[in-house]
Amino acid sequence: MMPLPAGVELEPLLAALKNLSWQAADILLAYARKPMELSVDKGGEGPVTAADLAVNKLLLDGLNSAFPTAPWALLSEETAAEQGSQIIESNEWLWILDPLDGTKDFIQGTGEYAVHLALVHQQRPVLGVVLLPEKQELWFGLLLDENCSAWCENRAGIKQQVQFSKRKELAELVLVASRNHRDQRLEQLLQQLEIGRSLTVGSVGCKVAAILRGDADIYVSLSAKSAPKHWDMAAPEAVLLAAGGGFSHADGKPLTYTSSSFLQAGCLIASHGISHPLLCERATKAMASIDPGFQV
Repeated sequence: MMPLPAGVELEPLLAALKNLSWQAADILLAYARKPMELSVDKGGEGPVTAADLAVNKLLLDGLNSAFPTAPWALLSEETAAEQGSQIIESNEWLWILDPLDGTKDFIQGTGEYAVHLALVHQQRPVLGVVLLPEKQELWFGLLLDENCSAWCENRAGIKQQVQFSKRKELAELVLVASRNHRDQRLEQLLQQLEIGRSLTVGSVGCKVAAILRGDADIYVSLSAKSAPKHWDMAAPEAVLLAAGGGFSHADGKPLTYTSSSFLQAGCLIASHGISHPLLCERATKAMASIDPGFQV
């Protein structure tokens, strides 16, 4: 765990993040209610909408304005290509932002999209924010020297504590899975884990929130030709770990945010923590037969 950067106080930072998050929610909800006005650029690795770009500008401008002298840099999914890998290599403190996680779900109108903000120090997140506009949920996770906690609050600032389920046996666990990123290897892995049942949910932020609410217990990300990126995982990981859950590679190693490709490859497991060691052990063993040589 770490303190915040020199000159940055926690309460003003949280206040700024709450303000920016609810502004982002207003932008996304406005676009979501008028899909005919939503322009979509299908270039690159995935769709980018006018909503992505509007929230991206809000977050970058807002953080720069609120903390003009803070010793951190800002990395966003929408600007990563032009910023390049040097932004990670040359900055001890780094914000990793995803203005719209779950763009496909946003376009499809499922409502299962999120906004991610994570403050990372030397490879590891120390603060995470996950905003779910449609549910009016704002999740915070702090992994700081003076504060290790997680909670959810609504627009009125009314707080709700994390409520992990009490399910323990693998056959009782509820998996939260993606509707857009599944392949044969993942299906085989899930079958061998012998999880009780599954829910289909979009955005990684929405999946982790389902675990935090107790609706689900485990999420598995298995990279293939593509892999999630830093901005997909950093904020949800911070909130889940701050709440006492588990988020790691299947071999138990923590995620790190140093890759110049911004990739989070491998077999990643997020859980409510109770059965995390057993899930990792089972997944590692299963992947050895499903895909020998795969780096979990």
